[in-house]
Amino acid sequence: MEPKDEEIMKQQREIEKEVCDSTPLVSEKISLSCLRTEYMGDDVFSAKIQDLLKKYKFIRRTRPDGNCFFRAFAYSYLEYLITNYTAYQEFRKLAESSKDKLVELGFPRFTLEDFHETFMEVIKRVDPDCTGAEGSEKLQNELHQIFNEQGYSDYVVVYLRLITSGKLQEEAEFYQNFIEGSFTIEEFRHQEVEPMYKESDHIHIIALCTAIGAGVRVEYLDRGEGSTVKAHDFPEGSEPKVYLIYRPGHYDILYPN
Repeated sequence: MEPKDEEIMKQQREIEKEVCDSTPLVSEKISLSCLRTEYMGDDVFSAKIQDLLKKYKFIRRTRPDGNCFFRAFAYSYLEYLITNYTAYQEFRKLAESSKDKLVELGFPRFTLEDFHETFMEVIKRVDPDCTGAEGSEKLQNELHQIFNEQGYSDYVVVYLRLITSGKLQEEAEFYQNFIEGSFTIEEFRHQEVEPMYKESDHIHIIALCTAIGAGVRVEYLDRGEGSTVKAHDFPEGSEPKVYLIYRPGHYDILYPN
């Protein structure tokens, strides 16, 4: 690499670090109309944002670090579970048994232990049965604090990546159809799913949502035809519990009206 190229790369890394350091892992909930300002003067996006505002009121931003889908999904789904006790209990049981299932699929137990333990700690800290009179507001604050602590937040992301990888392995024949290029499922899992900071695509979303049994609706804000935003539910036909907005390379959380 030429010295000039090295200099450019170094500069780029510094800019990326600065963006990360100044952006919370998960922001406070803010009015979705903030996107109007962001895309002011862009007629295509402005029309689509107007369409989105008919359905959604708030957005919660996530740090653009390649982990945004997993972080946004985890935050939003736990936020839903805070006010849905039965669904919370079912998910807690599924999460508890997930480690043994991954071990059966060939994942090393010693690799999983710490991540699973932290994942369960996070789930237990937002147990809707433990709040007493304070209710969901206290849990919401607890959830927000947890997800902005890098250690906890990243461990949740890692564990969800492992669950996703496990589902791809379990149903390799089915998921192989979604993989572009000459990747085998094994290569795709180890190179595109398990490592941190790797961006997510449809295959990650379908595998995770299927493994966990939670539907997600993704609204695609892009330059596609028309003035409406196209939405896609994963898995197809499921009832969404999580709502995300996708802009090329990035996911944030949405809140329906």
